[in-house]
Amino acid sequence: MERVPVLKIGDILLVSIQIDMEDQTALQLQEDLAEKIVSTGCHGVIIDISALDIVDSFVGRTLATIAAVSRVLDAETVVVGMRPAVAITLVELGLSLPGIRTALNVDLGIEMLAFSRDGAWAEDAEDDENEADPAAVPTP
Repeated sequence: MERVPVLKIGDILLVSIQIDMEDQTALQLQEDLAEKIVSTGCHGVIIDISALDIVDSFVGRTLATIAAVSRVLDAETVVVGMRPAVAITLVELGLSLPGIRTALNVDLGIEMLAFSRDGAWAEDAEDDENEADPAAVPTP
């Protein structure tokens, strides 16, 4: 069974899924990610699913469970890179993915986590001359 790598970038864990997600792989990712949140103390998780062509109902529910477990462990989850076909499939399956925020790409996911953690855009805290584009990243 292949494992999905979990990388630490600052206080964010980045998961880039580059393989087909079978049920056992998804369950192993859930366990690995929970352990990594505890061991690193990270407060944000970004799951990049841009390489996935298909997300079935089990993987969709597992992503929702990962977000719930992360929240209990004081980390927020953002799923990035969702393809239109994947979004359509999830809606058709009736999976609303509660507790999961989404962003178009990793950069916007990082900004979203920074905004929710600090209550303001990271660059605005340093330089009030830069205004954040509220349409770029949906607020909670």
